[in-house]
Amino acid sequence: MISFDDKLQPLLGKKSADALETGLGLTTVGDLLRHYPRRYDERGKLTDIRSLEIDEHVTVQAEVRKCTKRNMASRRGSLTEAVITDGTSELHLVFFGKVAFVAEKELLPGTRALFAGKVGRYKKNLQLVHPAFEILTPEQDGSSFLQTFLPVYPASQHINTWNIANCVKQLLEMWDGVPEDPLPAEFRTEHGLIGLEEALRAIHRPDSWPQIAVAQQRLKWDEALAVQLTLAQRRKASRARPAPSCVRRSGGILDAFDERLPFTLTAGQVSVGEQISSDLASVVPMNRLLQGEVGSGKTMVALRAMLQAVDAGRQAAMLAPTEVLAAQHARSLTEMLGDLAQAGQLGGAEDATRVTLLTGSMNTAQRRQALLDIVTGEAGIVVGTHAIIQEKVEFHSLGLVVVDEQHRFGVEQRAALSARGERENPHVLVMTATPIPRTVAMTVYGDLEVSALRELPGGRSPIKTSVVPVREKPAWLDRAFARVREEVSAGHQAYFVCPRIGDEEPAKTDDEDKRPALSVIDVANMLVQGPLRGLRVEILHGRMPPDEKDAVMRAFSANQVQVLVATTVIEVGVNVPNATVMAIMDADRFGVSQLHQLRGRVGRGSAPGLCLLVTEMPEMTATMERLRAVESTLDGFELAQLDLELRREGDILGAAQSGRRSALKMLSLLRDEDIIADARVAAQGFVDADPDLEKHPGLAGMVATLLTAERADFLEKA
Repeated sequence: MISFDDKLQPLLGKKSADALETGLGLTTVGDLLRHYPRRYDERGKLTDIRSLEIDEHVTVQAEVRKCTKRNMASRRGSLTEAVITDGTSELHLVFFGKVAFVAEKELLPGTRALFAGKVGRYKKNLQLVHPAFEILTPEQDGSSFLQTFLPVYPASQHINTWNIANCVKQLLEMWDGVPEDPLPAEFRTEHGLIGLEEALRAIHRPDSWPQIAVAQQRLKWDEALAVQLTLAQRRKASRARPAPSCVRRSGGILDAFDERLPFTLTAGQVSVGEQISSDLASVVPMNRLLQGEVGSGKTMVALRAMLQAVDAGRQAAMLAPTEVLAAQHARSLTEMLGDLAQAGQLGGAEDATRVTLLTGSMNTAQRRQALLDIVTGEAGIVVGTHAIIQEKVEFHSLGLVVVDEQHRFGVEQRAALSARGERENPHVLVMTATPIPRTVAMTVYGDLEVSALRELPGGRSPIKTSVVPVREKPAWLDRAFARVREEVSAGHQAYFVCPRIGDEEPAKTDDEDKRPALSVIDVANMLVQGPLRGLRVEILHGRMPPDEKDAVMRAFSANQVQVLVATTVIEVGVNVPNATVMAIMDADRFGVSQLHQLRGRVGRGSAPGLCLLVTEMPEMTATMERLRAVESTLDGFELAQLDLELRREGDILGAAQSGRRSALKMLSLLRDEDIIADARVAAQGFVDADPDLEKHPGLAGMVATLLTAERADFLEKA
């Protein structure tokens, strides 16, 4: 009996098993059977070449238009060049070495084949360098390609989709099926789902589109239910211990703070504040996600919540992803509170508390004092990085934890913070400036209640975004530099953002025509020696010593630095109202949500903001369309939905961050909202009746198979 846990090597042979493991990390029967086709090509229907993305590893079904061999100009030997087409667009191929002779012989005009390789660009043409190919002919007796439906699998340079298809075919012929379906029979009947074995066989070897749809529906339910069962168990566990009741106290520090506010809170801030206030008053631990636009006032909401906890005799901790941001939070909270943050100091208010910063880079004396303030309760509000969750940090009475930018922290770190109380769980408020589509919130943040701030406070200036298409209009780059000079001449400041630092080896690329990403160091030198000569320019990146980073940010905040050239270390939380212009170099190398986050650093004062997206990408490419979308709207929620549509959905669940494959291979966060919502309800029912799934071993096994312990950090946002 072959089980999901059996190794592939005895079944498929060493060569195939090694290729599957090296290329895709697939080592067991279950791994391979759950490695579903990305799409299906019908025999004879050609791939839309125009939709291909640069740097994407693709499999294309196309027809050969021409194929020629010629001598290389720069070195000895020959190469073969071919042009393939889908009938409307063309893709160029180039082969070297022995394969060049094979290609010349086999890729005759009119031949149809599958081609697999990484999409590059040479001059103005899309190109595959040295692609693998498989001729589609009826003579391939016994091949998987005799099927009407050709499964196209996620592949790699080590193994192609047709090799994967043949491995799956070989495995299915010897596989005995599942001894018992993990989903109870009555549940399958209620939701109209087929059995697991039938679904797995149909997904890999389908006979019709309806059969594919039915198989996908069952496998989507497996994934949705596994995720939602995990989240339901997490919700139940988080409520196992009570939280400290932090009822709002009349006449305390929160009331004193509200009386001094020089502006009126937005309706959203008031509404969300009331939700959080109610949560804090309960003994059920708050576990809330606060999402909102850049500049929507989340920090104000969080500060008011922290003051409510302080009024109740508790402490509040704010966790930031970087030391730069932690230091800035500590400064801004202290400034916002004024004398209300000066407890024990001359001139401190009667109800004052103390804001204490704790980071890993503090010297011994600073750290000792901070730890003393925390353990004695002198520090009502503690701000820091992950150093806060180290075991040696003891709180006097922690009531509330605020986590800024949830996607930078894993579930384990959040759990470590929650476990700070000996007999109680502190309340947890998670903030993110990256708006999240509902399906992502239900799947990724399903153990949190979600609140959103949609409106911006009064006084925020508009941000204009413009794409600078250097390839088509090189003169626009000079105009961009001149525009920065104009803003600085008017007394304002500017950011330049680059994809990499510059003290590291640039990532290698198969596309010789594609240069390395621009770096902070190179761009800063270029600006100082050229278009911004005479201006005060500084650099900022994550590998600088913490004291240097802090000094640079202080100087920039004080307008002692006019231009800051940085990596995405400035992406979140950095607040310099006098900065009015940002140029994002190689903007095509950033994601939609990241670009939206970055541009939120300008336009934070009374002067309007300008964000320039500098790119060499040509028009009419998917990448340029993405940049044009960012240019056209400031609605972060709209862009978040677009980002979800454009990105690989697996990355949403942290596969790229963790280095592991995503747990979700079939479920679509875009198209399967109904399944996700229904699975959430069903999972809660199972867990309410059977918290540890002892009466449902099949469900427990399914959760373990699809969401192993190592994949628990799928909740970490990429």
